[in-house]
Amino acid sequence: MEAEIKPKKKKKKILFRDLLNGKLLTEDFIAKQSKLFFLVFCLILLFITNRYYCSKQLTEMDKLKKELVNLNSEKVFLTTRLTAISRQAQIENLLREKGIDLKKENTTIYLIHK
Repeated sequence: MEAEIKPKKKKKKILFRDLLNGKLLTEDFIAKQSKLFFLVFCLILLFITNRYYCSKQLTEMDKLKKELVNLNSEKVFLTTRLTAISRQAQIENLLREKGIDLKKENTTIYLIHK
């Protein structure tokens, strides 16, 4: 039995011109690996969309954090204002200005337990 001698394939140089005219896509290697190229393309597309989505979410989170800080400072301001308005002396002055004759009771309140 004689071993058959197979002719060696010559490696072709890939030229930029072949890429532009589409001849590169008809090569055996490219044709066999087309599914792999499609999968890589889909993964790259998925990566880009995921990055865009995450960037959008981070922007939204920053916006909400700033809004939370603003609302918190507004809450502190309103709490301080409410405390100032509700002071006993303030209330007595307002009652006097409105002409309402109410006075603070000076006697202490006793609780009777059974």
